[in-house]
Amino acid sequence: MNYRGASLSLPSVTLDDVRGAQKMLSGVARVTAMEGSRHLTQLVGAPVHFKCENLQRTGSFKLRGAYVRIAGLLPEERAAGVVAASAGNHAQGVALASALLGVRSTVFMPKGAPLPKISATKDYGAEVRLHGQVVDETLAAAQEYAAETGAVSIHPFDHPDIIAGQGTVGLEILEQCPEVRTIVVGIGGGGLAAGIAIAVKALRPDVRIVGVQAAGAAAYPPSLGAGRPVSIENPATMADGIKVGRPGDVPFGIIGDLVDEVRTVTEDELSTALLLCLERAKLVVEPAGASPVAALLSDPGSFEGPVVAVLSGGNVDPLLLQRILRHGMAAQGRYLAVRLRLTDRPGALATLLGALSVVDANVLDVSHVRTDPRLGLTEAEVELHLETKGPAHCAEVGRALRDAGYTVIG
Repeated sequence: MNYRGASLSLPSVTLDDVRGAQKMLSGVARVTAMEGSRHLTQLVGAPVHFKCENLQRTGSFKLRGAYVRIAGLLPEERAAGVVAASAGNHAQGVALASALLGVRSTVFMPKGAPLPKISATKDYGAEVRLHGQVVDETLAAAQEYAAETGAVSIHPFDHPDIIAGQGTVGLEILEQCPEVRTIVVGIGGGGLAAGIAIAVKALRPDVRIVGVQAAGAAAYPPSLGAGRPVSIENPATMADGIKVGRPGDVPFGIIGDLVDEVRTVTEDELSTALLLCLERAKLVVEPAGASPVAALLSDPGSFEGPVVAVLSGGNVDPLLLQRILRHGMAAQGRYLAVRLRLTDRPGALATLLGALSVVDANVLDVSHVRTDPRLGLTEAEVELHLETKGPAHCAEVGRALRDAGYTVIG
């Protein structure tokens, strides 16, 4: 769907702004690698490359915009310090950019933010304050702090300088892959997609730009349909990097004019994409960063190549990564959880495990319950977590259990 014509009368960002940001970021932000993906190339039928912003300093593209924004402050603004609210990537970008520029930074983070992200933000030099359970509460606290202290609020996406900084990713894509025909990029508030669109469309208007949102946090499709930013209630997705309930005013107009299409992906598709990045590309990517890969996997024949998928970040909490990988394995039919009842007698569990070994199902975990009011006097309940080889193997496991006389109850 073409969304052109949805622009608002707000400060513009130009190619010259992006080029100026690129000069400013020289020696600060890395020119991140462009890696080919043989697996996706086969699926799409054309070359597919990853733009690896997960390997950027601080683990995401956010350093680019934060540095440009803070570097552009007046001396008296720098003296007052800066403040930001973030659950992770923006926090780290602001913290490092401030440290490099000698500016005091305070970052508000939700109380439930992952400990590795809190520690990294502190290590980059920011004062971290934990407030609220969700980002909206954290943002309100940061705004209150700015009003009380005079600190400059550094918004994660809704400012021209931020967008210009993120647009340098687009310039690098054109330099590294001049033959590109399609760029796929995740969208949260819209700063990265807007910046890339400005840079790329100015130089290569023939390049198609596809934005991707998580289906449970997709504020752009209804907003673009309405011609103005609208809020969605209770956005829900594992991809916290693009979990934004309302588009930014500034990026919204740019995306409406320059981004060719916005697609959505499911949680299963996100976890499967993250698993692919880890297994096939040997890249640790957070769910938001894997969203372009999820879009490619969901409909590979709809993309004209060469394609560049922007892996926007790699900051994923190890505990969340463990859950996501298991979710991705289940979505691919490589992980199976079954619950069944059997007669409580010596050797019954060993007999069950023997039946599974015959069909080559690897048992990861066993829960054996013998005392429960729901169970009969001679019954036991077993829950098994199995590693399998795909949907066909899952079906084979189910048949083997039924043939052995077991009734699967969950």
